[in-house]
Amino acid sequence: MQRIIPTLWSNDTAQEAVDFYTSVFDDVRVGRTDYYTDAGKEQHGHNAGEIVTIEFQIANQTFILLNGGDNFKINPSISFFVNCQTSEEVDALWGKLSEGGTTLMPLDAYPFSKRYGWLSDKFGVSWQIILTDDASTDRIIPSLLFTKEHAGQAEEAIHFYTSVFPDSSVGDISRYGADQAPDQEGTVMYAPFTIAGHPFVAMDSAQAHNFTFNEAVSLLVECDSQDEIDRYWNALSADPNAEVCGWLKDKFGVSWQIAPTRLNEMLASGTREQVERVTAAYMQMKKFDIAELERVYLEK
Repeated sequence: MQRIIPTLWSNDTAQEAVDFYTSVFDDVRVGRTDYYTDAGKEQHGHNAGEIVTIEFQIANQTFILLNGGDNFKINPSISFFVNCQTSEEVDALWGKLSEGGTTLMPLDAYPFSKRYGWLSDKFGVSWQIILTDDASTDRIIPSLLFTKEHAGQAEEAIHFYTSVFPDSSVGDISRYGADQAPDQEGTVMYAPFTIAGHPFVAMDSAQAHNFTFNEAVSLLVECDSQDEIDRYWNALSADPNAEVCGWLKDKFGVSWQIAPTRLNEMLASGTREQVERVTAAYMQMKKFDIAELERVYLEK
């Protein structure tokens, strides 16, 4: 089971986006859809029955699309490598994903790949499409780009994340050289790492980017116990002002959601009244309290 799931914030275009990705990729599976209730409407501003989230999977990577409104906008600080085995596959994906999108690095030959391009699609989601000769590489890999005040912190972040999560490791780190200003010599050009058994990539960039991490792409950690929630929350949360409804920000500005798997079970199997009560309860929480959610769920 994938324990860390990227959540993509949308301005109420989740269904449109899922339909788009289903047309682009040939290995998409659409999973659970959740809907807003009347509970918490003063906070979320949506009508009961409108879609909250849609879970879907492309190859090895599960995503959640969240209909959150216009509060946050996705940027390239968190992107997704798409590893392809042929140039034809690269070109085909580029042609589909670039429609209505923005090119960040043109599709071309580069020292690290004979065929590569970086774009943001029409929903703002950023993809790095690359030709690779490693058939064992995961199809899609999330990538964290450390920019602005966080440029140069990628290696620190990698070691921090791998210390927090079990089943974690650090791969071979490629570093910037002395002639690659404005990036500082020795900082991370490209570094693969694994947390909770799932692959990630980290990179530094001291270029003049106008973006950094925000809530628009968050990393959902599904937890089986209160102890697990407490452990991740205490380790990751670095900004008390960002703590709301299971969300937090770490010291690098990356947003996480620390949520119990039991909550999904309640929302999926509960009566309308139970779902309303549980939703109203968790909307008031910062760190999730499983015992309190259970109490509200079983209330007569």
